[in-house]
Amino acid sequence: MARKPLTNPRKNASQNRSRATVDALIEATARILVREGFEKASTNRIAELAGVSVGSLYQYFPSKEALVAAVIDRHNQEIMRVVRAALAETIELPIEKAVRRLVAVAIEAHRIDPKLHPVLAEQIPRTGQLKDVEAFNREILSLVRAYLESRSELRKIDPELAAFACVSAIEAVAHNAVLNQADTLSDKMVRTLVDETTRMVVGYLR
Repeated sequence: MARKPLTNPRKNASQNRSRATVDALIEATARILVREGFEKASTNRIAELAGVSVGSLYQYFPSKEALVAAVIDRHNQEIMRVVRAALAETIELPIEKAVRRLVAVAIEAHRIDPKLHPVLAEQIPRTGQLKDVEAFNREILSLVRAYLESRSELRKIDPELAAFACVSAIEAVAHNAVLNQADTLSDKMVRTLVDETTRMVVGYLR
């Protein structure tokens, strides 16, 4: 039986120079994944593109799977910063403005490295990141549910079900719009998409 590759970093970068090295390695990994795919990625190629030695790479990461895991983690953290900030802004907003903000931020989040997004989605099971992604999803559902429970103007509906339906609908629209139509998605189309998705979700909730 093949041994499962190690996906945890060997050590954390604490000094500026070491953090710069780690950042360069993670960025190089992301670029190679987009351009060449996982199978053609290698620690030698990653180190070369990052401008560091393979020995330096192995000081921080035991395998290319660990580097991919680091890319996934950084990408998810960047998206969650955007989403958390938006959810914090919506807590006091009326339903239509809140939904509009959530739709807009979902599209914004998917436009963060859109070519990287599908590549990483394929690698999540391989790198053991599925639990982290599921935790992010639960956090979003919990925050949306808390918001819905605070609104008295909505129709009677299970808030957990409503949160799931709203988040799933918004995620599907944002995902398909950005990843399948990235080359033709103009700012005008985004505004129209936000308008129409907001109308759909608010209509469901009311």
